[in-house]
Amino acid sequence: MDLLLDVLKDSLKDTAQLVPFLLLTYLAMEALEHGTSDRAEHVIARAGAAGPIVGALLGGLPQCGFSAMAATLYAGRVVTMGTLIAVLLSTSDEMVPVFLAHCEPISRLLTLVGFKVLVGMVMGLVIDAVLRALHRTGDGQPHIEELCERAHCDCASLDELDEKDGHAHDGHDHHAHGHAHAHAREGHGRLWHIMRCALVHTLEVTVSIFVISFAFGLLIEHVGSDAIGAFLGIHPVRATFLAGLIGLIPNCGASVALTELYLSGTLASGPMVAGLLVSGGVGLLVLFGTNADLRENGVITAITYATGVLVGLMVNALGIIF
Repeated sequence: MDLLLDVLKDSLKDTAQLVPFLLLTYLAMEALEHGTSDRAEHVIARAGAAGPIVGALLGGLPQCGFSAMAATLYAGRVVTMGTLIAVLLSTSDEMVPVFLAHCEPISRLLTLVGFKVLVGMVMGLVIDAVLRALHRTGDGQPHIEELCERAHCDCASLDELDEKDGHAHDGHDHHAHGHAHAHAREGHGRLWHIMRCALVHTLEVTVSIFVISFAFGLLIEHVGSDAIGAFLGIHPVRATFLAGLIGLIPNCGASVALTELYLSGTLASGPMVAGLLVSGGVGLLVLFGTNADLRENGVITAITYATGVLVGLMVNALGIIF
């Protein structure tokens, strides 16, 4: 019972930390969809090329909420696939606090974080360049309304408010004071609908994250770090592939276990790098919960995993030690 309560408490804590990120992201996306000008959309389109650089830098900060934010923005086609993958690969999850708890040298920690950020930048830029060469970047416009349709949050009613507002500007009204009150009511209605849509999306994703985090938390606690270490074994190539699979577990326990095993000397640098590159917090979990294209989600997951494994194997071959 104590184990169950501990996992429940940890799952609630981890999920609660993500709620502000998700809510702010959805509020921004709804405002972008229903309240921005053509100029704002143009700025976003121009920023797409530098997206992987910015995304990798944000992912390097010790907070896995950015991966959830990036996945949500990608589902609405606000950011590119390269930007999302850059964030996933650079996200530190629980690696930073574990290093600090062990009183490891800051230079060692910064080197590892910088390496992850560099890998994220390079892969993100390469992926976006390939997609542009293949003309697979889409129309370059946000598609946030598709999220609303899947969530059935009735966000389309905002368009009706916009139409009313447009008709009001076209007409001639001699009762300016009454007309101002009408505009105020429509403004409040638009704000309420934006908040309502954002809350619906946030609630749906939060519930999914909590349920899966709780399930994987129980699994990790039941198995234990020692068993994970034995499962990885001492063969560096096999351990690299297995560590990447463990990194796919959408729970902070995965990155904690990998970091602890590395610092204790059980895990070599290559497998550790592979696992921590793949361990992008709950980013992939949020992606599968928000993006309807399962094939696309599978491709992103495969690219993330393959990158982690290949970089891990390179670290093994070059004998790099962090």
